[in-house]
This record gives sequence, structure tokens and C-alpha cells, in this order.
Amino acid sequence: MSKQVTPQEALIYLMVMMSAVDTAMNDAEMARIGRLVQFLPVFKGFDENRLVDVCRDCARLLEGPEGLDIVLEVIRDTVPHRLIDTAYALAVEIAAADYNIQQEEIRLLQLLRDRLGLDKLTCAAIERGAMARFRHA
Repeated sequence: MSKQVTPQEALIYLMVMMSAVDTAMNDAEMARIGRLVQFLPVFKGFDENRLVDVCRDCARLLEGPEGLDIVLEVIRDTVPHRLIDTAYALAVEIAAADYNIQQEEIRLLQLLRDRLGLDKLTCAAIERGAMARFRHA
């Protein structure tokens, strides 16, 4: 890979990968990515006008041979350790955005947990929080 990816871009790659894993990047997931980039402190200073280009860069990587592994490595190598749980929380947020978590998304969350070295208790807490936020009345 020729260009250096910033931690913010790596987090966007993560959200795009999670959205695309079930082969259907739907409008709810893309809208959620845009909203998260707009208001989360971790994206402070990120030029929102670059969001579409960053999403396209990630999509190009994912389309290539071993794309999923390459993007997972970019995320692991780029996201600072202090933001690893934030990365997982973003992945869960995107998976839950359409209120229908697919088997592919569950598998990707497992891969992400392993690749980032997250403990099960932290992941369970993040997942439980997402279930509470997305529960219907």
C-alpha cells in the first residue's frame, strides 16, 4: 500500500469494511458513518469533505486480493492502542445500524476482536451498550 493512512482514516476504513462485509452497503449504514464522523470527538479535525474519498480508498482495497486481511492489518497497525476499544465500538455501531446483524458481521467482529487483541469482557460491554441503544420501544 503506497499511501500512509491516518488513525481517523483507519477508523473510517473499519466502518466501511463492517458496512460492506454482507455485500450490501445500505443507506442506513452509510448515513451512520457520516453522522459518527461529524460528531464523535475521535474525528475532530477530520475534513468531512474527504469522507467519500476515504470510503472509496477502502472499497478499492477490499476489492483486491486478500482485501479484508489487508484492511484489518491497516487498522491494527494504524489505530493507536488507546483507541482500540473505540474502533470496536464503531464496528458494532455500524453492524447494528440497520437493526439486523448478519452472520458475516458477527464473523467480522470476531476477526476484529482477535486481530486487535481485545478481551471478551470489553467486547461484551460494548455489544451490550449497542443493544441498549438500538432497542425498539
